[in-house]
Amino acid sequence: MGNFTELVKNFDKTRYYIRDFFIYGFKVRGDFGRKSTRTYDDEKRRIESWIGDYIKYEHSGRGKKISISLDSGTISENPLYNAYYSKSFTANDIKLHFLIMDVLRDGEFMTLKEIVEKTDTLYNELFDIQTVRNKLMEYVREGVIITEKQGKTAYFRISPDSAEKFTESFRGLEDAIKFFSETQKFGVIGNSILRATNKKNDIFVTKHNYIVHTLEDIIIPDILEAIQNKRYITVVNHRNRNKTIENIVPLQIISSLETGRRYLAMYIDRHYTSMRLDFTEKVVTGEVCDFYDKIYNKFVEYRKYSFSASFGTGRIETEPETVVINFIIDEKDERYIIERLEREKRNGVLERTGKNRYRLTIKTFDTGELLPWIRTFTGRIESIESNNQAIMKRFCKEIDIMKNNIYKEG
Repeated sequence: MGNFTELVKNFDKTRYYIRDFFIYGFKVRGDFGRKSTRTYDDEKRRIESWIGDYIKYEHSGRGKKISISLDSGTISENPLYNAYYSKSFTANDIKLHFLIMDVLRDGEFMTLKEIVEKTDTLYNELFDIQTVRNKLMEYVREGVIITEKQGKTAYFRISPDSAEKFTESFRGLEDAIKFFSETQKFGVIGNSILRATNKKNDIFVTKHNYIVHTLEDIIIPDILEAIQNKRYITVVNHRNRNKTIENIVPLQIISSLETGRRYLAMYIDRHYTSMRLDFTEKVVTGEVCDFYDKIYNKFVEYRKYSFSASFGTGRIETEPETVVINFIIDEKDERYIIERLEREKRNGVLERTGKNRYRLTIKTFDTGELLPWIRTFTGRIESIESNNQAIMKRFCKEIDIMKNNIYKEG
């Protein structure tokens, strides 16, 4: 019987378990459909070893449900970062790491042949020269080792740069790393720098810290690189619980202010749309898109009429819908409402039509996307009109239901 290990060989599988079972799914053991239940038990124990303090167990008729429960405003470090520090390695990997570091510890340049000979002479460990070359080049890519060529011969030495050196040299840098270690724009990179210097974020907490974004960080560099190089990508996505494989043109990563979720805006099948990044399993970079600039320039214009992450039908020939909302706002005591409308109106136009009267006009490709935001002004809306009659009927029906429920309770 094999022993359980908390080291990760396939991070995609780890993302699947954390996302579907601990964050979104609230599933029980019987819902697991991949491989054996023993595999599920191993994955469950591995994840519990990382985030055990934040796991909540609930019992139902179907079995025990597991989920993550925490107040993001009380934690200084995202517990999901631990998933990135559990990469598996072989005995030779770890042995070669320490031997190379020890051989090069004096900071002098050495050739590949000299390194191999020294590991044999000092430690009686003879490695294949290609194995050592591959390891050295891996560390060169990571910035741990630097290389220079003299003629046709490559020389290697440990990089003199270190996280400790930079944080000691630049005042305030350590605090900046602590701050950005808990933001989606720096995240696990900042956290890994802190760990390398035996430091912790002991200053900042974030009230609305969407820790699940950590699971998307593994695919974002590939997406951004494809956008920069104007390339297609093939994405494996679990939209609507169905696994899909699509060849798309990536345009921009956008965030929803309402939910905090991140989306990938893209062009596919002659229209613009978006997909949730947390449901994206894999990204493979493809060929250069010859008409990328044309698509992107049109997208910039299209984006002006997107209230959040939706593009409606996304067809290029689609005209935006118009929504006109008339508000009654006490200008003396509710100035904060007017300021909020100014701040959150996006591409809308807010105008004062009289004393305590304001009108907001918004053009959008998806009127339905506005409804959650519009509902927050219930009680101050005098009238609302739109050329999307179906959405207006739905909104009015919701208001009627709310009114009837209030009268019943009264």
